Amino acid sequence: MYLHSRKILFSVIFAFPFAAALGPALAQNTTDTVPPVIDVHVHAIEESWPGGPTCPNASKFIASDPATKQSDIGWAQEECTPKLYPAAKGEYLKDVVAEMKRLNVTAVVFGDPKSVQKWRDAAPDRVIPGTSFADGETLGARVPVEELRKDFTSGGFKVMGEIGLQYEGISPSDPSVDKYFALAEELDIPIAIHMGTGGSGRANVNSPKYRGSMGNPLLLEDLLARHPKLRVQVMHAGYPMIDNMLTLLQANSHVYVDVAGLIWSYPIKEVNRYIERLVDAGFEDRVMFGTDQMEWPKLMAYSISLIQNADYLSAEQKRDILYNNAARFLRLDGTGVKK
Repeated sequence: MYLHSRKILFSVIFAFPFAAALGPALAQNTTDTVPPVIDVHVHAIEESWPGGPTCPNASKFIASDPATKQSDIGWAQEECTPKLYPAAKGEYLKDVVAEMKRLNVTAVVFGDPKSVQKWRDAAPDRVIPGTSFADGETLGARVPVEELRKDFTSGGFKVMGEIGLQYEGISPSDPSVDKYFALAEELDIPIAIHMGTGGSGRANVNSPKYRGSMGNPLLLEDLLARHPKLRVQVMHAGYPMIDNMLTLLQANSHVYVDVAGLIWSYPIKEVNRYIERLVDAGFEDRVMFGTDQMEWPKLMAYSISLIQNADYLSAEQKRDILYNNAARFLRLDGTGVKK
């Protein structure tokens, strides 16, 4: 899901530079009792949303009439498993950090620099900071490219994301944003781009510029041709466009996917079927775990359990998805040793 990256805005429902900075985090994340997990998709939210949903994995989607008031959420709120609850007022960040420690999670946290800094302060050994070129509460506003350059060269940011061009109805290969991707390639910064799922009825609920067609993974091809050294994380694995996603992965060996958002916002059978297609097609080394963490402190545990309990994955494939693939993509572990 997508949140504007410079200020927290509810707009949805939704070289080797890392090693020195994150060596201590990786060391602390390796324990004898809880294997390390990398969550590549967390939002720098400070509070659970007031009146937000209590229910992931909707078993059906809302059918609506244009004459009726639409929910800000869009997903059906019944028949879901399990029920998750928002944190108490003022407790969300503390609760999520406690879960990260309990589950041995290091997370890529996206947002505006000030919001991400609060997460870095709360969990300095477990946060990989990410930010993007969206600016403010106006859809389509941009951060000056030189300001973004400073975020990555002197501000300690490691991933450019979440990039939510689909919510603007813009292709990732649009020339108007190419300078930002050129910057990422120049600095050898991976990008994380929203493609695919946006929630039920997104264009009708609160994102009138949202276009499902702009989530087509093959729209990345021209961008990748212009920037052949760019590392790309396709958020939500381009769901539900599995055939196009597989085509892009086959053609570009440095494109990875995350299963964030997808993993909890659709029926479990559908989630497993989609991940299984990616793995059965031979791309188990490019599927990364992510939550799209927001609203529910217990979402990490629930999402991890879906991978751990997947009977179609081997033990090695589960470790690859939960840790090894992200460590390779982010260049966190130069030893090549699987954990």
